[in-house]
Amino acid sequence: MDYIDYYKILGISKSATESDIKKAYRKLARKYHPDLNPNNKEAELKFKQINEANEVLSNPENRKKYDEYGKDWKHAEEFEKAKQQQQYQRQQQGGFGQQGYSESEFSDFFESMFGGGTSGFSGRHEVGFKGQDYNAELQLNLTDVYTPQKQILTVNGKKIRLTIPAGIENDQVIKISGKGSPGLNGGPDGDLYIKFNIINNTDFRRDGANLYKEVTIDLYSAILGGEITVDTFKSKVKLKVKAGTVNNTKVKLKGKGFTKYKKNKEFGDLIITYKIEIPKNLSAKEKELFKELKKLRHGS
Repeated sequence: MDYIDYYKILGISKSATESDIKKAYRKLARKYHPDLNPNNKEAELKFKQINEANEVLSNPENRKKYDEYGKDWKHAEEFEKAKQQQQYQRQQQGGFGQQGYSESEFSDFFESMFGGGTSGFSGRHEVGFKGQDYNAELQLNLTDVYTPQKQILTVNGKKIRLTIPAGIENDQVIKISGKGSPGLNGGPDGDLYIKFNIINNTDFRRDGANLYKEVTIDLYSAILGGEITVDTFKSKVKLKVKAGTVNNTKVKLKGKGFTKYKKNKEFGDLIITYKIEIPKNLSAKEKELFKELKKLRHGS
């Protein structure tokens, strides 16, 4: 990873205050905002750099790490731990006693952290650090994840082929090992974390592997019973409506729900809720018939 001078990007000095950083960021963000620079790749890149610089420098803790470790500021804690461990080992061997590091010795140590070899450490191995993890977001429709999906993602210019398991949930995150930033000093590569944004493009409500749907039936079918055709996620089924069905009656269709995660041949259930439709705009004849039914029911 090349060194990026965040102070230069924002046009401020290293002694800039939090207020100076905020003002510089707002000014440049307005200037290079994509809405004001449509189809301008250079402005788009500049806008991303400005945001990155602000995220680091506006956070006092991150700024301190950046000032000390430069491009490797995200590994500051690992460097500190390694430095303490090396110091402890030398104290145990009588190399430093209680004096700690001299300027030149610390410089040698720092070189080993940044890939400068093993000088100053009597042949000790370089300390390797895991590369930075990457994060990505992938948007899919609910109908897309009913079955496994093969996708090709481009992350930092590299194409990554992956198979998305059926039944993946909204906001679920999966890890792809070793597809992040390269490791430091021979350390392992970072990982890629993909967050899924699943858009429900159906009239079903999903809860895990179970699906829910409201189905309207007419008053006469609810009273007398009958047969209706209902859409499941992948097909149609016929259902018998029992006579005397009341509003909000629920019917479970076993195995007609959504695919269970990573289990392509196992499915949840589909729960149907009946909503009884009251007839409107009755004709005079229909009103008379309902009055007759009322008299028969109540005897008056």
